Amino acid sequence: APAQSTVCEKIMELLGQNAVERRQRQVLILSQDSFYKVLSPEQKAKALKGQYNFDHPDAFDNDLMHTTLKNIVEGKTVEVPTYDFVTHSRLPETTVVYPADVVLFEGILVFYNQDIRDMFHLRLFVDTDSDVRLSRRVLRDMKRGRDLEQILTQYTTFVKPAFEEFCLPTKKYADVIIPRGVDNMVAINLIVQHIQDILNGDICKWQRGAVNGHGRTYKRPFPEQTESSSVLTAGKRSHLESSSRPH
Repeated sequence: APAQSTVCEKIMELLGQNAVERRQRQVLILSQDSFYKVLSPEQKAKALKGQYNFDHPDAFDNDLMHTTLKNIVEGKTVEVPTYDFVTHSRLPETTVVYPADVVLFEGILVFYNQDIRDMFHLRLFVDTDSDVRLSRRVLRDMKRGRDLEQILTQYTTFVKPAFEEFCLPTKKYADVIIPRGVDNMVAINLIVQHIQDILNGDICKWQRGAVNGHGRTYKRPFPEQTESSSVLTAGKRSHLESSSRPH
């Protein structure tokens, strides 16, 4: 699993949310990978040969992503697309996502699009060693039935250059950088405590960093409190965004 999704899963585990029925969860994870664009026949043929760049910003359906996040923030139940990474297809089946108080939105390019980036209150960047990123990618893609040579060619042709051009520059938008990913339990425990404080109502207001004393303050209340800092505030929910290295 990519570093950012592993960190999100660890956060969910430590918050005890995995043991809660999906409809009742206070915290949920949403992945940018669910929002890959529907490919044309020509693009799909390229993808099956490892010649399509899934790490480029244009690979994602940003309009659908933005609309879905906006609806979640407004407390609506939404249907999230399901993407098949073996056939490179968006499946007819969708995943129903119920309202939650905190949403962890993870992906390699979640900070790239400004309209989406500005929705969030807490931006996390999971900083993982390049060798670890490559080894995880190889293991993951081999489980998907890909040829090792194709995986390595795709990595050097698309993944690494896209990371350096599109993902790494978005690190400057992060509020918190987590070195070593899931191995950094000190940082993860701090984030977990922060979320717990939000859920308990101990944090009453979030504010996106002020510049020259003029910052944007989100006033969207939690069930009985104002929203939290660094996550999107909307009605009764917020978004905690986790961006990281290529998956």
